[in-house]
Amino acid sequence: MKIVQRLSILILVTILNVNTGIAQNKSQKDKLSDDERMAWWRDSKFGMFIHWGAYSIIGGERGTKIAGGGAEWAMDKLDYTIEDYEKFPKMFNPQLFDADAWVTMAKNAGMKYIVLTSKHHEGFALWDSKVSKYDIMDTAPFKRDIVKELAEACKKQGIKFCLYYSIVDWHHPQAQGNLYPNYNISQHDDPSVVNPDFPKYYQNYMKPQVGELLKNYGDIGVVWFDGDWISDYTTEMGKDLYKYIRDIQPNTIVNNRVDKGRTGMDGMNNKPGQFAGDFGTPEQEIPDTGIDTDWEACMTMNGTWGYKPSDNKWKSSEDLIQKLVDIVSKGGNFLLNIGPDGFGRFPAESIRRLEAMGEWTKKNGEAVYGASASPYEKPSWGRYTKKDGVVYAHVFEWPKDGLLKLNKEIKIKKATVLTNPNTVLKSIATSAEVLLDIPMLAPDATVTVIKIELAK
Repeated sequence: MKIVQRLSILILVTILNVNTGIAQNKSQKDKLSDDERMAWWRDSKFGMFIHWGAYSIIGGERGTKIAGGGAEWAMDKLDYTIEDYEKFPKMFNPQLFDADAWVTMAKNAGMKYIVLTSKHHEGFALWDSKVSKYDIMDTAPFKRDIVKELAEACKKQGIKFCLYYSIVDWHHPQAQGNLYPNYNISQHDDPSVVNPDFPKYYQNYMKPQVGELLKNYGDIGVVWFDGDWISDYTTEMGKDLYKYIRDIQPNTIVNNRVDKGRTGMDGMNNKPGQFAGDFGTPEQEIPDTGIDTDWEACMTMNGTWGYKPSDNKWKSSEDLIQKLVDIVSKGGNFLLNIGPDGFGRFPAESIRRLEAMGEWTKKNGEAVYGASASPYEKPSWGRYTKKDGVVYAHVFEWPKDGLLKLNKEIKIKKATVLTNPNTVLKSIATSAEVLLDIPMLAPDATVTVIKIELAK
């Protein structure tokens, strides 16, 4: 009997060891290398930024006053006290919000990921936070977890779900600059203007809230921070927060604003390891030559991030498509913003532009998704993107003489209009350039893409 018992125990221990080994291997396998972790993001190229919160009710207005700049800064720009501003979250009841419809619009536009402002500078959270009652479930009449609904809709439709979180918090007493009611006075990084209680806010409020988002809403593709400019926030906090995030979700991606390492075009032109963060974040502009790291240009369709009906300076669909191409040609991603109103509706002007971009990306996505930066100088007529063995010429200005002048280094095996692969274009190489015989009229009035298969 003892021999049988010993054999049973030995077999049981062996099984446990094998299972433990499998579990350990699976865990190690699931933790990706940095290149593997970044791969989906590098291939995606195009995402939707959604700025939405209680400020969407205000629309950047207070009586006859209109907030300068972005409407999402209304609390600060229009000098609301905390008490005055708190009435807006209490009114936030966007009955027309439809997570599935939002994700469908992003997907149809050719966007591969969505970044939602889970909490902007106003401090109001769009999820069911247990750290605070200043959230969608406890303060607002809506009583629906917006983060949860959007996360589920993204998962259903195969879109990567990502979250923005503001380091700045104008509502929290431990996070305000000490020249209240100018909540954001410390944005100038004056070390003499700090809130001595900010470390408590970081440890007991901000960090736990970020933890909630990472633990309760599935895989988060990107955690996108903002507000790192305040003097209260330190690089030590940034590095600690980056590690905390990666400990919870090892494969998530974090932007450079988690730390204090922004330089120049919000890139990361610093020594490796000096600052935390996985990609640079140029805002409202595109670098002339790109950035020597992973980067993403975030941009508005008009002049504001949050909903602002008085702002009618809309970029054209053609301009936005060309910006997408320009960014991809320089090795970046394009995060294009939309600001829904207080009812949960996308502005009609935004919808029309999304539809136009979707029509173009549906036909020409091959030249964008997974493409790398151009290896050639920027041509006068447009941009290049590249994949292995293929160069794509994105023509913004169609030559009137029917000849497209390509870089002389391009050795053509076969050239076609991407949307018409059956018609081969003739070419001739000279000492100065390669000339491509193209149709007299542009097949696509916005951007026509020529696919060039390279000779070995």
